[in-house]
Formats: sequence, C-alpha cells, structure tokens
Amino acid sequence: MNIAVVGIGYMGAATLTALGLKGFAVTGIDRARHKLELLREGKLPFYEPELESALRQLLARGDVRFHDSLLDGVGPADVILLCVGTPSSSDGQADLTQLDEVLEQLRALAAHSDKPRVIVIKSTVPPGTTEREAIRFAAYPHISLAVNPEFLREGSALADALKPDRIVIGSDSARAIQVLQELFRPFDAPFVITRPRNAEMIKYAANAFLATRISFMNELARYCHEIGADVSEVAAGMGLDVRIGPHFLQAGVGFGGSCFPKDTAAILWAAQQADVELAIIKQVREVNESQPHWFFRLVEERLQGVGGRQIALLGLSFKPGTDDIREAPSLTIISKLLEAGARLCAYDPAAMDAVRRLFPSLPLAADPYEALADAEAAILLTEWPEVTDLDWVRVREVMARPVLFDGRNAWPKQQLLALGFAYTGVGR
Repeated sequence: MNIAVVGIGYMGAATLTALGLKGFAVTGIDRARHKLELLREGKLPFYEPELESALRQLLARGDVRFHDSLLDGVGPADVILLCVGTPSSSDGQADLTQLDEVLEQLRALAAHSDKPRVIVIKSTVPPGTTEREAIRFAAYPHISLAVNPEFLREGSALADALKPDRIVIGSDSARAIQVLQELFRPFDAPFVITRPRNAEMIKYAANAFLATRISFMNELARYCHEIGADVSEVAAGMGLDVRIGPHFLQAGVGFGGSCFPKDTAAILWAAQQADVELAIIKQVREVNESQPHWFFRLVEERLQGVGGRQIALLGLSFKPGTDDIREAPSLTIISKLLEAGARLCAYDPAAMDAVRRLFPSLPLAADPYEALADAEAAILLTEWPEVTDLDWVRVREVMARPVLFDGRNAWPKQQLLALGFAYTGVGR
C-alpha cells in the first residue's frame, strides 16, 4: 500500500515516520521548500525527541521521499493522509483554508484520474467537515473519504504514533474503513469505527476534557494557596480514585501549545453556531488565560515588587520535550516581568531561539546555572529535567538571594526548605 502524507509538521512528520517504520512506502508532501530541504537531509524544522534519528533511518533505507507538488506527490498513493494545519481564526473558528486548498486540488485530480483512493482527514476539524467533503466528492465514486483524528503529544509524538491508545476511524464508506483497518492493523491498537462527526467530536472532546482537568486543578490551587493547603497532596489523594486517575492533575501556570488553546476555542465557536453554550469549556479557557497573571501577582507580592530585580527564568516552552512556544504561559509572564521593570535571564534546552524572535533583548543563558547567577529569585516555568534536577547547593551559592517560585510544582520543596531556600509553589 502506497501512502502520501500532506503537511509535514509535528503530526505529519510523526505519522509519516511511523508508517515508514511499519514497512509502508511513504511520500511526504509540503509546499514549504525550505522545510523539505531539511527533511531530505534527515533534519526536522522543529525539536522532537527520537523522531529525527528514525527519519534518518528511513531515508537511508530509501523508504520515504519528499515532494513539494501535491498532484505529483500523490500520484501513486492509495491512501492520502491530510495533516495540514487548522489554526484558530481571531474569533476562535478553526481556519480550514489550507485543508480546503488541498481538497480542491484533490477533486481536480479525481476528475482526471480514476485511480481508487482513500482521502483521510487527520487535521482537527469541526464536526460535519468530513461529511461536507464527502458530498463534494460524490461525483467521483473511486474516491472514499474518512476522518482519522490524531492524539499525539508533542515531545513524545513518535512513541504515540507507534503505540496509539486507540485508532478512531470516522467514515460512511465501507471501503475506506476496510482500507484504513488494513493500514493501521500493524499498530496493534483498538479500533473505534464510527460516523465522521462522532470521530471529529472525539478529538475535540478529548482535548477539552484534558484542558478541563488542568484548569480545575489550577482553580483549586488558588483556593489551596489562600487556606494553606497543598494542592499536590490533594491531587495525589484524588488520583488514587479509579474514577479519576492521576493524569492531568498537575497544577501550574497554565496550559499552552498548539492543541488545547486552539481546540477549546474551536469547539466553543462551533457550539455557538449551533446555538449551544458550553459554559464549562468557556470557564476552562478563562481560568487558563488568567493563571499566568495570578502567578505573576504572587511573585510580585512575595518579592515586594519586581522592578530592578534580577530574576532567572527556567524553562520557556509550553511543555518539556518540545521547542514549541505557541500559547506558552512563559510568554505572558516574561511580558509582565519586563513591563514591571525586572531584569531577566532565561534558559531553556530547546526553545530559546523561538523566544529570542519574540523578545530579542531578553538575555539568554547557556545553562541554568548561568541564568541563576546573581539572581534575586528564580522562576520555574517548564519542568524540563535540565532545570528540575539541579545541584541545589550550587544553586544556593550562585544566587544572590535563595528565593524560588515553582510554577510547575516540580522542585523538591522539603529539600529546598532544608537548604534554606524560600520556596513558593502553585497552591502549595
């Protein structure tokens, strides 16, 4: 079976590589030629652990190729996986411009080629999108449509692509379902076969629910802060309940990235078009947007003002394992600190180039200890191992004042207190 993957971002690169490792012939298609030049050299245009080395393995074997022309690239493909971006518009609506452009070209191809193909929408799209497109392709019976949402986490995209929790296939075409079951059978995951709009909703619902858990814990953390409770211990006790589980109960400075902010905004917009109010999801977004501001006020209060103070920022990406700073809480906190006149020095293992483009005058350090040198306070914003597993005696020596703000509740509180640090976490 010959596969084409259209759009080589996080999802497309991980999907392409996983299929190649399973023995399929795969063509990656992207119109960004500078990106394709990197990919052909076995380099990724973003940071993603383990993915680059796996891609190089496939290139060395000749099992993957790249093309900048959609029509030429999909020529031999039996299955075309669409992994293009669907970013948020200013009103929260999912912007389907890239997807629509690709589908329009594929309809033109279908009119001139009778080769049977399955077109699969992997991009996150509003419910009803795949059914709408199936109607538009109805004149071409050799083309079948399906939606197969992805559930990849940045930082572990390849592992998630190779070992998915489930494979959701939404289609009204028996042929598309059969072909995709054959394609994904080597991944040894349970199938969820359903209508297209159910599959599209599963993606939105999953991300909205995970975002809800985070904002719920962040709201509890604010209450714990006021009454002297420890939200980390509260979460540990909650997580032992099998009905709740331990995942996504970590309080912090808020969620970011390319999925939760975008998808919660998109589902709110789509629900509004159906005249339905999703009050919980709306509140989830409001809590998340205010969480970095709440944390900044906590820092400002404890330091009795941040103006003129030297502050170290450790971790800048929206989560560990990625250089992605889209919607990262760190950006809000950096802006607030700079506006208040703080003097900053920051470190992140992967995201400093991206941050430098937004804050060109922000001093960046070669390692965490350089960032901490002479600092009157340190703020943890992303729980990379490089900034959580520190030599705390050395940290105590290089800082001007031993004041720590743990924005991810990832530092060893009791050990730090014993060493003489002033420690403030999120709801601890």
